[in-house]
Amino acid sequence: MPELPEVEVTRLSFADRIAQARVTGVRVGKDLRWPLGYEPELLIGRRVLGVRRRAKYLLVDLDQGLLLWHLGMSGSLRFGDDRSAPTAHDHFDLDTDQGLLRLNDPRRFGAVVYVASETSPQALKLLGHLGVEPLGSDFDLKAFHHGLKQRRSAIKQVLLAGDVVVGVGNIYASEALFLAGIRPTLRADRVSRPRAEKLRTAIVDVLARAVQKGGSTLRDFSNADGQQGYFQLEAMVYDRAGQPCRVCDSLIRWRRQGQRSTYYCPTCQKA
Repeated sequence: MPELPEVEVTRLSFADRIAQARVTGVRVGKDLRWPLGYEPELLIGRRVLGVRRRAKYLLVDLDQGLLLWHLGMSGSLRFGDDRSAPTAHDHFDLDTDQGLLRLNDPRRFGAVVYVASETSPQALKLLGHLGVEPLGSDFDLKAFHHGLKQRRSAIKQVLLAGDVVVGVGNIYASEALFLAGIRPTLRADRVSRPRAEKLRTAIVDVLARAVQKGGSTLRDFSNADGQQGYFQLEAMVYDRAGQPCRVCDSLIRWRRQGQRSTYYCPTCQKA
């Protein structure tokens, strides 16, 4: 599943090129997770003002309203001059005078939703519950530690939930917890302030490096130019079960946690 770094990498790969483009056509294919909620032909003539990101959503600002894009489990975007016929998994096209933005989504868990503003009911339903952005200035230690103290679930599950801090997906939660020396099963409310500070720093470091490396390509992720990511090649624990820890040589362990795979070092992450 594309996580925050992959979504940010995707945004960076086409945001500048689509800015100020005028919409010339819209094609809606098979049903996605949520309906567009707007007549496609009414988007024609609108101008794209820019592209932002909120958690794993891409916000394409128009001169009237905005489009919320979500890549779901298997979605990817392409932007360019290629206007060849859509394939079986191409489910949404936003054609502009500067290129075609196309959503390919084999599993169809992604979506494109039109909202009049970020305060509209549909926008609040999708975005209103989200936590703080980890790569922004609002990700401060006091609020982060307070959020953890309110939760009795395992720390990894709290990170994945996205209501304390957004974008720390399965890969990046395992990596950040390793850097902070925290066992994934430790209850969130038992994380001390000093350890919360280490974890906050680790989250920022891991996500920023992942963006710099183009994200993680485990199966088929690529950005809007078709380029793959390479962060997974330097992972410390993720997908390395049975291999020696890069720090202490203990064997990396695997366990199922909340229906997701968790990787950790039993020596470097004692508790």
